[in-house]
Amino acid sequence: MHCGSVHVIKHRKKNDVQRFMCKDCGKTFNDQSFSPMSRSNVETSKWLNYAKCMILGYSIRKLAKIVEVSVKTSFYMRHRILDAVRNYLGIGSVSGIVEMDETYLPESFKGNHQKSGFTIPRPSRKRGKEVKTRGISREQVCIATAIDRTGNIILEMVTKSRISSKDLERLYENRIDQDSSLCSDSHKSYIAFAKNHVSHHYRIPRGKHKTGVYHINHVNSLHSKFKNWIRPFNGVSTKYLSNYLYWFKWLQSFNDEKDLVKAKHLIVDSLTKLTDLRIDEYRGRMPNFV
Repeated sequence: MHCGSVHVIKHRKKNDVQRFMCKDCGKTFNDQSFSPMSRSNVETSKWLNYAKCMILGYSIRKLAKIVEVSVKTSFYMRHRILDAVRNYLGIGSVSGIVEMDETYLPESFKGNHQKSGFTIPRPSRKRGKEVKTRGISREQVCIATAIDRTGNIILEMVTKSRISSKDLERLYENRIDQDSSLCSDSHKSYIAFAKNHVSHHYRIPRGKHKTGVYHINHVNSLHSKFKNWIRPFNGVSTKYLSNYLYWFKWLQSFNDEKDLVKAKHLIVDSLTKLTDLRIDEYRGRMPNFV
């Protein structure tokens, strides 16, 4: 709990909710402490309804209206759940035949306002406008992706601009089996990475789709699904993008489940990993590059 001890006893009730006390540090807690619902005055039934509507991909404003909370509360409910899911899932690992590639999104400062003391480091873009700099530049966020044939996924922000072999090593070190067969394009960063980290490397030439049974179709398909999924959110602030990556990654694990089952899993998984999230932590949050 607070101190990591498992020596706890029952300690009275508050508003008909059983509390517990740690015998080592003396602090008390209930079964919602260290969860997205801790320190929240929102009813549990509303949290469950909120999770169900999140599965449907509703906007923060629409969720606020459905659940009958303020827009600000809706925002914090979403990110409390997603932060906990991110802690639960972790980065993950891949093995066997592994497809690797990267995709890019424009760096976004959505939600950062001058009244909070924030100064945007570049001229603002109108909604829907693309990055002005041609090619891959530091105005774009690189999302490195790996997927194996059993469906294990790694999906992380690693840098701005082009990916390098050092970025790949930092992300995939100890997360990819050395006996794996890597499938990628012919970019030099993957060639340098593969030399010391996998047993075989199959490079798919430009303009080609596959080399025998080796291809990068699955990872390209995953990127296409992700872009289509995130588009209705009308731009996600880069400092919150990691949460959306894990939201999408989590959804891939329950692709064939009904929405109600997904909602229950979302709440259960967010409660599984202990986390202590405070509103103040969101205001000064920085982008989570691995």
